[in-house]
Amino acid sequence: MIVHPRPTLLKLFFIRRGTMLAKLWPQIASVALISTIIVYIHHVNPQFLPFYNSSGPFTLLGIALSIFLSFRNNACYDRWWEARKQLGDMILYARTMIRQTMVLSGTDEGEAIRRRVLTLIMAHSQIMVPHLRPGAENKALPLMDADLAARCEISRNPPTAILEVISQELTEAMRKGLISDIMLQMIDRTLTDLAHRQVSCERIQLTPVPFGYTLLLHRTAYIFCFLLPFGFADLLSWSTPIAAAIVAYTFFSLDALSDELENPFGTEENDLALVAMADIACLSVREALGEKDLPELPQPKDYLLL
Repeated sequence: MIVHPRPTLLKLFFIRRGTMLAKLWPQIASVALISTIIVYIHHVNPQFLPFYNSSGPFTLLGIALSIFLSFRNNACYDRWWEARKQLGDMILYARTMIRQTMVLSGTDEGEAIRRRVLTLIMAHSQIMVPHLRPGAENKALPLMDADLAARCEISRNPPTAILEVISQELTEAMRKGLISDIMLQMIDRTLTDLAHRQVSCERIQLTPVPFGYTLLLHRTAYIFCFLLPFGFADLLSWSTPIAAAIVAYTFFSLDALSDELENPFGTEENDLALVAMADIACLSVREALGEKDLPELPQPKDYLLL
């Protein structure tokens, strides 16, 4: 996720992060080159290619395409925004578990169970990173014993396996009289809410925007940008390549930004800081367990927070 202070007017045109130019410059350059060739042919041999004296059809198509791109962009942004809220709630419930498990601190045995439960909460936060972002580093392994690590290795849903072990720990504490059944129900409700947020994140990951809708906008955007010089070569002359490149940059960037926001758990520049949010939850738990010399909160590097 890009974390950048508001730029000044001068710096606004020189910012690299988030511009999509690194991805899109070949497409934009292609549009500008084709526009230059078309304008050249129009000046040298105007009857060789068809040209339109009216820009009306392109204006109407551009307006319609802008509306459809906005709809898709809003749909993808809603996915990003919902994922942001779900991950934030997971940090909230991790901190709630810190308070609720304080009832176990009355005895040495209860304190030991509390430490195991909170350590598993940290493991759950960390294992959500490779669960939602395949290929990411699994920082949960040092927080689990050998049996749980082996169980998560073969499980199709490792975060759920960790929540089940937490429930087993708390149930055992109730059987030993360390917590009441009412308190167990309260903590279990928090675990249920945590599982709910986990499922919500999985739903976002597993249900992308319908491919047919995305394909239609991709095709229409490219067709429009490559046909644009035919409608404006006579009107704008040698300014057509510049105008076509600007329009291509706008449409292609909106399209590419939607692709990034569609999967908010990825590693693109505009995706969520999944690792940082997991680390924040763990830092809260480690502080509650009395650890000292904790690292600083995650900070962006080169304006990027992963």
